[in-house]
Amino acid sequence: MLVLHAWWGLNDFIRELANRLAVAGFTAFAPDLYRGATASTRDEAEKLASGLDQDAAQRDIAASAAGLRARAGVSGPRLGIIGLSLGAFLGLGFTQERPSDLSAVVVFYGTREGRYAETKAAFLAHFAESDEFESDSSIRDFEKAVRAAGRELTLHRYPGTTHWFFEADRPDAYNAAAADLAWRRTVEFLTRHLKGPES
Repeated sequence: MLVLHAWWGLNDFIRELANRLAVAGFTAFAPDLYRGATASTRDEAEKLASGLDQDAAQRDIAASAAGLRARAGVSGPRLGIIGLSLGAFLGLGFTQERPSDLSAVVVFYGTREGRYAETKAAFLAHFAESDEFESDSSIRDFEKAVRAAGRELTLHRYPGTTHWFFEADRPDAYNAAAADLAWRRTVEFLTRHLKGPES
């Protein structure tokens, strides 16, 4: 599993998320797409995100995928990716650029336009009920694009939540009940699509 951080950077929450995936039985790696920088405020995060070289980030993700495959001894496309917000956007870009590399894609409150026809992955998407960064129309367009490509997509909206509801270190948005449900759904999805005779 590749774990792609939100615009806050590779912080303790993302490290803990990778650890939780490991405890659940997955080999997980979280690349540091900001090369050491993290943010604690929205202004800092916006500055880091706007300065991110997205081409370099995609190269980092590709290199991380290759390294993870080598370390885990994974053959074939049995690789998953989970991205939060900015990480979801970048992960969906990687999904389009390397369509045969992934079996499972999990996004939290993030979408991306583009073509998904060549990917072999199944998708699980978690969205807040009210989200200042992801409009209902962008979510509908994402859903339409993935379904039109003939890919499996399970999409959930979580009542009473806002952006970052999954992230325990964001007290202004964290929703424990929704986060717990999203986590259980994520583990079930990943187990179904990534584990098997070769695991």
